[in-house]
Amino acid sequence: MTDTPIRVAVVDDHPVFRLGMGALLDTLGGIECVGEAADASTALALVARVRPDVVLMDLHLGQGSGIEVTRLLRRDHPAVRVLVVSMLNDDASLVAALRAGARGYLLKGASAADVERGIRGVAGGDLILGGPLADRAGALLGARADAPFPQLTDREREILELLARGLSNPLIAHRLGLSAKTVRNNVSVILVKLHLGSRAEAIALARDHGLGAPSPAEAPATPVPDRSA
Repeated sequence: MTDTPIRVAVVDDHPVFRLGMGALLDTLGGIECVGEAADASTALALVARVRPDVVLMDLHLGQGSGIEVTRLLRRDHPAVRVLVVSMLNDDASLVAALRAGARGYLLKGASAADVERGIRGVAGGDLILGGPLADRAGALLGARADAPFPQLTDREREILELLARGLSNPLIAHRLGLSAKTVRNNVSVILVKLHLGSRAEAIALARDHGLGAPSPAEAPATPVPDRSA
């Protein structure tokens, strides 16, 4: 009796990456590439059709967000495990992916051995984080119980974190896969919950509580004027 191969789908908006990843998967024993997608809607349809065991997920898709696709997959297909493979090495992206339901996070510079280990690991139920991401994720997620502003939802706290980094509403919307209107509404709710009168006050308060510090992979953020809040 032969073991059933791990069925993997690749979601990335770069054709060359999909081609290369598919070629790599074909060389790995016990792993089978069952499809690929370049955007959010195609990815959701693909997973519903082929029911892979693991989805290799980029975060920045041409149309849609890998974070939102991951969240929808966790809701609609809880047996499917998402392994993020991204160029993004910042804390906000890492935490957002894990909170959305990803079971692993690798950087696109990962070796073929790391990719294979990641696929087998998440398929087996493990949490797989590449290189220095493991220590960072443990510290970031372990601090949630002591996180400031407990009155905020996870989404509102993510937005406040990005506000404190100096991102405008449109940039926050792009990062989180939301509409600018949704971000604007969330900012308004944040101001009400924190009893603040302006976006600038929210940024100052967030930074006073340690939010908004850039990761080593990011340049220091400069506040961006945004009149859409």
